[in-house]
Amino acid sequence: MAHLLSTSCSLNIPSCRKPSFQQLNQGLIGLPTSFTVKTSKSPVRTVILPAQRSQRCHTVYATATPFTPTQSRSGLHQSSNDPSKAKRVMIIGGDGYCGWATALHLSNKGYEVAIVDSLIRRLFDHQLGLDSLTPIASIHDRLRCWKSLTGKNIELYIGDICDFEFLSESFKSFEPDAVVHFGEQRSAPYSMIDRSRAVFTQHNNVIGTLNVLFAMKEFRQECHLVKLGTMGEYGTPNIDIEEGYITINHNGRTDTLPYPKQASSFYHLSKVHDSHNIAFTCKAWGIRATDLNQGVVYGVRTDETAMHEELCNRLDYDGVFGTALNRFCVQAAVGHPLTVYGKGGQTRGYLDIRDTVQCVELAIANPAQPGEFRVFNQFTEQFSVNQLAALVTKAGEKLGLDVKTISVPNPRVEAEEHYYNAKHTKLIELGLQPHILSDSLLDSLLNFAIQFKDRVDSKQIMPSVSWRKIGTKPKTVAA
Repeated sequence: MAHLLSTSCSLNIPSCRKPSFQQLNQGLIGLPTSFTVKTSKSPVRTVILPAQRSQRCHTVYATATPFTPTQSRSGLHQSSNDPSKAKRVMIIGGDGYCGWATALHLSNKGYEVAIVDSLIRRLFDHQLGLDSLTPIASIHDRLRCWKSLTGKNIELYIGDICDFEFLSESFKSFEPDAVVHFGEQRSAPYSMIDRSRAVFTQHNNVIGTLNVLFAMKEFRQECHLVKLGTMGEYGTPNIDIEEGYITINHNGRTDTLPYPKQASSFYHLSKVHDSHNIAFTCKAWGIRATDLNQGVVYGVRTDETAMHEELCNRLDYDGVFGTALNRFCVQAAVGHPLTVYGKGGQTRGYLDIRDTVQCVELAIANPAQPGEFRVFNQFTEQFSVNQLAALVTKAGEKLGLDVKTISVPNPRVEAEEHYYNAKHTKLIELGLQPHILSDSLLDSLLNFAIQFKDRVDSKQIMPSVSWRKIGTKPKTVAA
């Protein structure tokens, strides 16, 4: 078992860096003056470059000075073990696009939140020469700013969940009531660049999730796992897509079975393996879990990330990490033709990032039963790529943009015209109030892209990763 060194460091902590901070936010709570930094004597494997062998380094636990509220907050979500305490939620991958927005949302709702993250997503950008459209602050500056604005503390554990010793110490230290698992390599194109990134994706995602399941079994048996899955597990079958399970009549007998999986990349396959492993441990160990099969997310602002520029979320527009609607809005803002892959009939479920955080909160507040493996299809609307392009074109014209659309060779192996009808009722039944894609939302997203258009690298817009030409040698940029 890993042992933590009782090492304390005093750091000079500046206030949020922008001069406008004090002007925009009066009466702010003072920033903490120090952080408690603990290091583990156990080394952890860390992927630095896929071309290199794994290197060894020390795991770092960076935990902000605890904040104790002076009074109970009305409506505070309670722990099932102790009604006087707020429910404790560990967010794995809390520095990422969905994870960061979720961490702030839950903290703002009164949960005690901890972020567990290796920060490797930032390294991916460095390796591939990419960057977020929006400038994003370091995780430490983000958390300082949140504490200063709200008085709420979010604990931080920096390390790799593929290192079970690190994960074990995190579980024992924070003692979560729920674990929200975003901590996976989440890009299909990234997983199809070359052999090393395909292997990394499968190892990071599958082994990391297995470690989470074992940590729950050993240290927090009653903990509820909320795992981010993907609608991509289902593929595009010629029948309606149910929520996780389908009832089949065969040779006079009937059974309800997991819905068939037709993954379309090494990334999507890793999610399928995750679902199978989680379902098995629910049955074998009594784990309680909710699998959120999420559609394609768009947008950048939530109520919390809009509070200050240092809380701003990332927005990816490149051909590796960018999602369709976000990419189209950035392309329109800089005068680049919208890049429709192939025929453009590819249809998927979509949702606003504000609905992502709402869905996670609903799952936590309404946990699965011990031994139950629930599957929710997490999206609000369905669009084809051509429909999205038409919506962005119309919205862009209202803003005076000359928006063109081009068809580019499809780098993926997928049906470009197909039937698609996926059910998504369970989250609605729990109380989800969707943000429907509207003209005002598109205007907001386009204006956001226009605001930061000087940061766009046009060389990153076109797709560069081919499913059929996946390589064996890692592709990275020169240092």
